[in-house]
Amino acid sequence: MGNLTITTKVLEKYFEFLVKFDNSTKKKLILKLTNSLKLEEPKSFDLASMFGAWKDDRSSKELISDIKNSRVEPKDSKEF
Repeated sequence: MGNLTITTKVLEKYFEFLVKFDNSTKKKLILKLTNSLKLEEPKSFDLASMFGAWKDDRSSKELISDIKNSRVEPKDSKEF
């Protein structure tokens, strides 16, 4: 999720609203905000997974034939 940065003036407006909450609600809000500060460890990412060579037992002629045979022509072609 992305982060939202707000100005001090906007933060003060939020505080003016939140300060009116009862203590129980304030504590719940504090807990939620505190939990949102916990940083997750970045997931490991293998750069090698972004590239590679095509691995197949078929010959190039068989591959080309398979690609051509898998093409679908539009059934309903309207001419203008």
